[in-house]
Amino acid sequence: MKRNNRRSSRFPAVYLAVLTVIMYVPILIVMIYSFNESKLSSVWAGFSLKWYRELFRDRNVAAAVMNSLILGLLSSLAAAVIGTLGAIGTSRSRFRGRGVMEYIATLPMMTPEIILGMIFLAFFSLLGLPFGMTTLVISHTAFCIPYVYMQVKARLAGMDPSYEEAARDLGAGRARVFLDITMPLLLPAILSGMLLSFAMSFDDVIVSVFVTGVKVNTLPILIYTQLKTGVTPKTNALCTLLFLATLIIVILSVLLGRLGNKRNRTRE
Repeated sequence: MKRNNRRSSRFPAVYLAVLTVIMYVPILIVMIYSFNESKLSSVWAGFSLKWYRELFRDRNVAAAVMNSLILGLLSSLAAAVIGTLGAIGTSRSRFRGRGVMEYIATLPMMTPEIILGMIFLAFFSLLGLPFGMTTLVISHTAFCIPYVYMQVKARLAGMDPSYEEAARDLGAGRARVFLDITMPLLLPAILSGMLLSFAMSFDDVIVSVFVTGVKVNTLPILIYTQLKTGVTPKTNALCTLLFLATLIIVILSVLLGRLGNKRNRTRE
């Protein structure tokens, strides 16, 4: 029995180690070869920062980064407004189609991106809308809404309704209760959802390829087009910076979620 227990206790550790190696060793190799002196990624010729210097001098990269930042910011802000209102509306309402509405709200997250891209391509073509930043913002907002919606909905489910009831008993109206009680309690969840939305928008390739225009290029699309001509240390450097930026955003999102839960427990 003891041997069986030891084997069963070792299995999660072995599984986690194998999963970590499969997921992060390729990323680590890319990061290491971004400091390669040689232009060939397969040949190590010594440590160098020249590819990062060339990367920061590239105007196409600077323009793509700016487009990705603007796109991520606009999409996450729009998703925050729509997702928050949707979460509050579905959680406070009692109607028969509530479950269906909640499923529809999270459907873009479960739909394969290539299908979303094709749907948006057909939809914008049908409307005659020119492809560019506008179509990018609309499509990115659509698949970013579920991340805000789920965060806010989870926070609403764990929020004590006695706070709002006490405020109403003291004479506060609905608008005052929302601004002074509900909104501060939901703010960490909203910010956490916005950061996740920003990360998803900043990293997206498939949907963006379908709905972008000729004059608008985002950073993931730029990396994708560069990979067609071969992987260079400059591409590795760009991927490394993109991975680190995404990692920082995800960490901030997790910390905001924990901070919000801690503040709510302190108030309770």
